[in-house]
Amino acid sequence: MRNQEKRKKTFWTVLAVVISALHLIPFYILLTTAFKANNDFSSKWVLPSQLEWANFIEAWEKASLGTAFMNTMIITAGAAILLILFGSLAAYPLARLQTKLNKFIYFLFIGIMIIPPLTALVPLYQLVVDIGMMNTRTVAILNNLAAFLPLTIFLYAGFIRSTVPKELEEAAKMDGAGTLETFFKVVFPLLKPITATVLIISCVFIWNDYQFAIFFLQDKEVQTLTVALSSFFGQNQGSMNLVASAALMSMLPMTALFLFLQKYFIAGLSSGSVKG
Repeated sequence: MRNQEKRKKTFWTVLAVVISALHLIPFYILLTTAFKANNDFSSKWVLPSQLEWANFIEAWEKASLGTAFMNTMIITAGAAILLILFGSLAAYPLARLQTKLNKFIYFLFIGIMIIPPLTALVPLYQLVVDIGMMNTRTVAILNNLAAFLPLTIFLYAGFIRSTVPKELEEAAKMDGAGTLETFFKVVFPLLKPITATVLIISCVFIWNDYQFAIFFLQDKEVQTLTVALSSFFGQNQGSMNLVASAALMSMLPMTALFLFLQKYFIAGLSSGSVKG
């Protein structure tokens, strides 16, 4: 039995190492390319003989990454704040009041999650044009809010049901607290793990959104990182070191966010989705 357990452990360890390597190889190639000089034609597997930090400065200026970073940060932060606020507020009564109407609304949100977002592209584009909100960060924030709100409600509702004790809310109400006061002072502070999960999932997808940004944010002044990088790549296919430098800089904020919130991520995701 011990030998069998050791073999299983070895198998899963090797499998984990192989999967990790498959994910790290593209990142390694990105690093080696980003730090090479433009006239360095050595293999992508070979480390550069000298680190060209100037690549990052040149890429930042040529790709107008300063503006793109600011636009992406505003859109991502704005959508994330609204998702946490509206998602948690909507999930609370759906989790606690098990009426037929609430059950219908809850399963309606789950059903919406199945619909591919691109199916709404044509009518959404026409609506945005009609109300004059093309090339505005506001439309990007609202679009991402609508896209990720069903998933946010699903995760929050499941987490509240399975993790937050009703006795705490009952005690708060006995002390004279209203529903909103109970939620913000008692329930919401306990939602840190699922809030971290919502932040990571939504922010990563919003930060990397291209399919909607390319249609609604065509003006260079409001372009996000994905659109700016796509344009920069098309204009600099002969300077892959600059393209790699720009791509590396664009991924750093979300990498830092994940590393900062990772200890909450698994607990929040499992509690919010498995028992929802």
